[in-house]
Amino acid sequence: AQQGRIREKTYGKQKIYFADQEQLPAASDVELRGLDGEIAALSAKVQALQQSCRHMEAELKDLNSSMTTPEMAREVAELRKDCASYTEKLEGIKSATNHVTPEEKEKVCGEQKLYCKEWRRRKRMATELLEAILEGYPKSKKQFFVSTAAVPCPALPGRASAPLRRSVLVQEEVGIETDEDHNVTLPAAV
Repeated sequence: AQQGRIREKTYGKQKIYFADQEQLPAASDVELRGLDGEIAALSAKVQALQQSCRHMEAELKDLNSSMTTPEMAREVAELRKDCASYTEKLEGIKSATNHVTPEEKEKVCGEQKLYCKEWRRRKRMATELLEAILEGYPKSKKQFFVSTAAVPCPALPGRASAPLRRSVLVQEEVGIETDEDHNVTLPAAV
C-alpha cells in the first residue's frame, strides 16, 4: 500500500485492500467487444452443459427407479402363478353345480327384509319403553343401564389387629345391552 501497488480503504475498524486499477492498461473498445463475445459464448456453452446435465440426471433417476432384469423375471413368475390360481378358481366356480337360483336368492332376500323389519320394530318398542321408564329416573340413560356402587371389603384373613378395609366397585346391571354396545348396525336393505 505504501508503494502504491494496492490501495487501502478503512471502514470503521476494518481495512480493505484492493489492486490499484489505475496502474493497469485500459482496454480498447475492440478488446471489450471481443471479451463480451467470449463471455456470451462461454455462457451459452455453460447453459447447454447444464441442460445436458439435467437431462442425464432425469434419465438416471428413471433408470434407478425401474426394475432390474432379475426383479422383472421374479415379478413375471409371480404374476403367472397368480393368474394360474385365479384361472383355477374361475374354472371351479364355472363347473360348480350348486349355483343359487334366482328363486332361492329372492327367498333369502325376502327373509332378510322380514327379519330386519322385525328387528327395527322391536328396537323401536324397547326404546319407547325405556324412554317412558327414564322419564322419572333421576340419572342418565347410561347410568340406568350400568350403575356402580362402593361396597366395603371384608377383613383380610390372618390380620387380627387393625384389619385392612377396602371398598370395591360393584357393577349392578339392569340387564340391557344395546346394539351400540356391541357395534351392531342394521344391515342395509338388499
